[in-house]
Amino acid sequence: MSIDWPAHGLKLQARIELGNALIGVVGMGYVGLPLAVAFGEASCPVLAFDLDSAKIDALHAGQSYIKHIASDRIAPLVAAKKLDATADLGRLGEADVVLICVPTPLTRHLEPDLKYVEATTHAIAKTLRKGQLVILESTTYPGTTREVMQPILEAAGLVAGKDFFLAYSPEREDPGNPTFSTTKIPKVVGADDPVSADLALALYGHVVPQTIAVSSAATAEAVKITENVFRAVNIALVNELKLIFTAMDIDVWEVIDAAKSKPFGFMPFYPGPGLGGHCIPIDPFYLTWKAREYNQHTKFIELAGQINADMPRHVVRVMSDSLDERFGRGLRGARILVLGVAYKKNVEDIRESPSLRLMEMIEARGATADFHDPHVAQIDNTREHPTLNFRNGVAWDAAAIAGYDAVLIATDHDAVDYAALVEAAPLVIDTRNACARAGVVSEKVVRA
Repeated sequence: MSIDWPAHGLKLQARIELGNALIGVVGMGYVGLPLAVAFGEASCPVLAFDLDSAKIDALHAGQSYIKHIASDRIAPLVAAKKLDATADLGRLGEADVVLICVPTPLTRHLEPDLKYVEATTHAIAKTLRKGQLVILESTTYPGTTREVMQPILEAAGLVAGKDFFLAYSPEREDPGNPTFSTTKIPKVVGADDPVSADLALALYGHVVPQTIAVSSAATAEAVKITENVFRAVNIALVNELKLIFTAMDIDVWEVIDAAKSKPFGFMPFYPGPGLGGHCIPIDPFYLTWKAREYNQHTKFIELAGQINADMPRHVVRVMSDSLDERFGRGLRGARILVLGVAYKKNVEDIRESPSLRLMEMIEARGATADFHDPHVAQIDNTREHPTLNFRNGVAWDAAAIAGYDAVLIATDHDAVDYAALVEAAPLVIDTRNACARAGVVSEKVVRA
């Protein structure tokens, strides 16, 4: 079937194929910055947008503010004029392509909060011109691109698929993953018209090893939701198995390590103190919310969310019981050191980290909760955890560790010396099996 290409679509296609289309990336966080760098390194000119002036200043200076993106990747791009940065959204009209990489959090009622997507779309609409391609990368519910963004962009009279082009391609970033960086991960692309789809596929073909076309933007949105629901449900399963097997005096980590020897039909997931990060704790609720519109109920997904959300409570209970059994005291008045506030190992990202909830729950029980994290010096300003805002971490010091009643391993960073930790601490509550994996065996260690 032949495609009727509008003239400005053909012009954009030529610019994309030649690699001289100006790529605008809105949101210079854990998704947008790696994407901007990837396009810059593919010799595509990039204009980075962010309202945080500190990020813009850092980029102008050729410096990175995300640990797994080295400054020596950014500086050459700035020097070669392949990467520019601005906080002026009025310049969005300069870009041939606009990629939206902004947060999609939940409200306090666990409903989608699209204020950042909507605000960005309104900003794009103000300067939208014929021949531009707009692509949403932020994780969201199926239908967002067509039902929320398209009407905003078309309000001034331009028509999607004819005058400008619109697509969805879900981000698949895994911060800190040394094996799969932005340019090594296949990209799913969906659009509601063939010209938009072809343009988006050609664009991403510059920076990824494979592009996968799906039939619509909503299908691409559903792909991303499915990926994260899959992880959330399976993590909930192993968290529940941990509780069951612990009651049976069976080591769940030993069970999983043995089960993963099966070369088919099993994929290992590991228990922990709860879910963290910008995707897995949030995205399933986007689908739950959207499903209600179709009178569908997501019982399985909601149950998984409940199990994962209950894990911090289990951890605190184990800690309290262990303090009582070992020292004849509970949490009230105790001094607890939380080891790791990042949501996963070897990164500095604290978004939705279960460590923050654990600290609040510990202090609600009358204890004090300090933290040490080799990647996080201070807890940033957070909407959800105001009592922890701007709290500084404590330095690694064996004598200081010995002064705590217990150390809670909430994040298993590789930089931690677990042997030294166990030697110094009177009690270690290990939610990640970090001590055993480091070869440290001690009666001081209680797994939770």
